[in-house]
Amino acid sequence: MTDTWTISVGGRSYGPYTYEQMQSFVGEGRLAPHSMVAKTPSTEHLPAGEDPTLIRLFMPAAPRPVERPGHGQGPSATGKFVTARGVEIDEETIQPTFGRSADEPRGGERGRFVVVADMKSRSIAGLEEEIFNLGPAYSLMPQAWLLSSDMPINQIRNTLVQKLGKMDMLFIVDATHNKAAWFNFGPESDSRIRRVWTAQQDLARAS
Repeated sequence: MTDTWTISVGGRSYGPYTYEQMQSFVGEGRLAPHSMVAKTPSTEHLPAGEDPTLIRLFMPAAPRPVERPGHGQGPSATGKFVTARGVEIDEETIQPTFGRSADEPRGGERGRFVVVADMKSRSIAGLEEEIFNLGPAYSLMPQAWLLSSDMPINQIRNTLVQKLGKMDMLFIVDATHNKAAWFNFGPESDSRIRRVWTAQQDLARAS
């Protein structure tokens, strides 16, 4: 029987998904080591990076050894991230991004961003402080900000996600580069957002 998993987002479960689908989610940046999953038929969720099977999806490919005259071979030293259950994962693979975004803008052009959050798990104060650390910002209304930053949208999202809890949601629009990034909306909403965003881009190209 093929193994399948469900994904828990915002208190709702999605799936089941096959290993190949979960692998695709990781490749798209929609499934991260901290995403809560359960191997069916179990209903007990745990971080995907701690699932004995899925953990392989977050392991980086082994570096190709390089031979130098008079020197031995060996892997380069990398930092490790240790989960609460003692599972080690290479720190560079930790990408808290359940929600897909467009490619990063080229160059270092400063962008104008609209950041919208729905905070249910953690205090909004920590998120707002982090937003103001990213560049000049203005609070438009409760849980919505205008931000100017030279950081790419994915980096902004990954930075702000650190201030979110498992029930919190985030949506960012890069008005300068016509891009969007989001977190914790779930596969169904993720698909609808991408469909609407693509339709908007098609209309812009046709005009």
